[in-house]
Amino acid sequence: MSAFILVDTKINNPQVYEEYKALARPLAEKYGGIYRTRGGEMDVVENELWSPTRLVLIEFPDMEKAKRFLNSEEYAPVKAMRNANAECTLTILDGI
Repeated sequence: MSAFILVDTKINNPQVYEEYKALARPLAEKYGGIYRTRGGEMDVVENELWSPTRLVLIEFPDMEKAKRFLNSEEYAPVKAMRNANAECTLTILDGI
């Protein structure tokens, strides 16, 4: 069953964040991740609970691979770069 990582990101340092994006993508792909959307145009139709800023959706073959990517030693310094230069909400969702 597929799993998805959904991230809402408010970028505070665009220059460093570009470097983060270049490093994160090949790591996600190594774990089977496929970027389905990455900060594209949004039409927020309803926002009673949440007002998204910049959404990224990555599909993985399963929950295990998504978690292995997020918790991998190689992603740890890249994640630190994201955390130092952006504010994020991240969730992993089971697919159907």
